[in-house]
This record gives sequence, structure tokens and C-alpha cells, in this order.
Amino acid sequence: MSQVWNDKAKYQSWLEVEIAACEANCELGKIPPQAMNLIREKASFDEDRILEIEAEVRHDVIAFLTNVNEHVGDAGRYIHVGMTSSDVLDTGLALQMQASVKLLRKELSDLEQSIRVVAKKHKRTVMIGRSHAIHGEPITFGFKMAGWLAETKRNSRRLERLEADVAVGQISGAMGNYANTDPEVERLACEKLGLTPDTASTQIISRDRHADYVQTLALVGASLDRFATEIRNLQRTDVLELEESFAKGQKGSSAMPHKRNPIRSERVSGLSRVLRGYVIAALENVALWHERDISHSSNERMMLPDCSTTLHFMLREMTQIVKGLGIYPENMKNNMNIYGGVVFSQKVLLALVDSGMSREEAYKVVQRNAHSAWNNRSGNFRKNLELDKDVSSKLNSKQLASCFETDSYESNLNIIWERLGL
Repeated sequence: MSQVWNDKAKYQSWLEVEIAACEANCELGKIPPQAMNLIREKASFDEDRILEIEAEVRHDVIAFLTNVNEHVGDAGRYIHVGMTSSDVLDTGLALQMQASVKLLRKELSDLEQSIRVVAKKHKRTVMIGRSHAIHGEPITFGFKMAGWLAETKRNSRRLERLEADVAVGQISGAMGNYANTDPEVERLACEKLGLTPDTASTQIISRDRHADYVQTLALVGASLDRFATEIRNLQRTDVLELEESFAKGQKGSSAMPHKRNPIRSERVSGLSRVLRGYVIAALENVALWHERDISHSSNERMMLPDCSTTLHFMLREMTQIVKGLGIYPENMKNNMNIYGGVVFSQKVLLALVDSGMSREEAYKVVQRNAHSAWNNRSGNFRKNLELDKDVSSKLNSKQLASCFETDSYESNLNIIWERLGL
């Protein structure tokens, strides 16, 4: 990703735009073929020389063009004709964003595959589901991962859409109204670059597109944060249902040798905050003055490369986390059965209702037995029910035992598996 956003790549994208515009003008008979051949052959740049010129002229595109002309010679007079700086800057930036999204899509595809593998393997690994961080009802770990997979697939579609949306160029002149350039130059140049001409640019391509880029990357990062936060919670000592891989020789604390911390997941969560922080700047860039100002330019030089490289790293990191996860089914089972299986309370409630007890009365009966177990670390919900005459008068031992089976929590998983193609 750094190769997409370094200065050499930026200048190279500018050069590609200038050459594409020249080739379009040549096709339209506005540049002699001999001059075009010279431009193709000699057009180049030197990064250090550009910076040297920019230090004097205080204009990056002028410095770039001056340096290119030093390589091309007299044929350089045909370069940049009828164009404005933003034609080069924004069209070149589109090429960079397009290349960036391609790389992000590749990394997201790798993450999707790693999640898919875990989801399939643990389709029937039963664990407790939680709401408000409190035990709810049984689910399976595969089901949890299926949720991650579905979200990752949505993010894949978002990036696919984004790749097309950012692939927009302009060769439309100082105010974007083609006063000094033929619109056909824009069409031909964009076609050569693999871009679509902007529908109605001003002197720049409107920054709603770039805000969309940043917001989409931040949204993908937010999903990674959700996954990372779940891992961090499930790695807590008193839960320990999942655990990041811990390398040989790795140390978790300078003071406490026993520590194994979810540092990579914490890293992903922290970096996701950086991505979300850039969203405000990207949205502020949409409201520029009149046909353009350059208040967006300074922050985009930091924001777009930083967002792109940060998410690229986060995707690779999360893929490695998922591939290396320690998964502990026995701990999942033990946590699910704490307090004698209070998490099966709804099954007991429904069984009592089916037996003829009113829902209100059944709720009271189940709740008092559940809370009695909950309030005692060694409490046992199932034993409480067995000793409760209100329950035993309605449910025999076999009926009560069936309430504590997990088959029903797995019975409809194929619906989700079919939707995800698992």
C-alpha cells in the first residue's frame, strides 16, 4: 500500500494523466504525431528536482510540469494545454484511490476466507449468547462467526462499489466548463486511464466522493473493531472462551509473567478510532468555497494515505488474529452451565405455559428459581426446579430434562449457512 501513496506514485499518476491527455489531443489532431512520440519516449520526472523547483515557485504541479519539460524539451509545449492543476491532481488521485481499493479488497477477501473456515469448523460448538454482557441463551461459536462473515461480505460489496465510485477523472479546465479544452479530450483520456469522466466537475472533483472513500474505509474499520472487541471480551480471564495466539518467547507484562494479553485486537480497536477521526475532516472538505478552494488539499495529503495504509494493516492483522485464534469449547460449555443452566429459563417458561400454566404465573415461578441460583455462586437452577412443586406438578422429569438440551439452538442454522454459502 505504501507504494500506492508515496511521492513517486503520486508523480507517476500525474504523468499518466498528462500523457493520456496528450494522446487524446493527438488523436484529435491537436498534437503532431512526432511530438507525441517524443512525449511518450522522454516524459519523466525526478523527485528531488521537483522539490527543488517547488521550493522556489511554491506550486507543486508547476514544479512537476517544469521538471517534465526539462526531460521532454520543445515537445513539452503540448503538455497540459487547456488543463488546470486540479485536472492532474484529482484525476491522478482517482488512480491512487482506485489502486488502493483494489489492495483493500484483496485483504478483505483473505479475511473473509479465514472467518469462513472458522465458522464452518465450529458450526455446532455450543456457547452462551450474551446481551448487555449478561448471559442470554445458547448459540454456537460458528453462528457468531457467521455474523462476522455476513458483515465482512457486506463490506466487500461496499469496497466493490467504492472502487467504481472513486474511478472518476476530469480534464475540464479552470472552472470545469471546457472553455479551453474539448470535452472529447476528457472522454478519451479517461478511457485510456480506466476512469469515467465526472458528470459535472467544477475546478475540482467534488469532495463528496472522497468523503465517501474515507467513510467507507472507516466503516470497514468499525467492523474490525467489533470483531476485535468481541475477542478481547471473550479472552477475559473469567471468560476465556477465545484467546489470541501467543508466540514462543512472547511476554505479556514486564512485571507479571503470567499475563497473555489480547494486544493485537487492542491494536485494531485503537487504529479504528484513527479512521473514524478522519471522517469529520473528510465531511468538512465537502463544503468548499464556490468552484474550489484548497482547504481540503492539506488534510487530504495526510488523510487519504493514512486511512488507506491503516486499514490495509488492520485487515492483515485481523486475518492473522482469526487464523491463530485459540478456541476453547470446554470453557464455553462450562460458562454456559454456570448456576445450573439458568440460560435455559425460556425453555422452562414455554414448557410450563404449554402445560396449562398462565404465562404470568410461569414467569414468576421460573424467575424465582433462576434468581435463587443466580444469587448463590454455587446455586443450581435445575435442582431448584426439580424441588419446586409448582414445576413438578406440571412437568415430569423427562419434560424438564428436555428443556436443558441444546439441539433446538442449532436446528435452524442451515438457514443462515445457505444464505452465506457455507
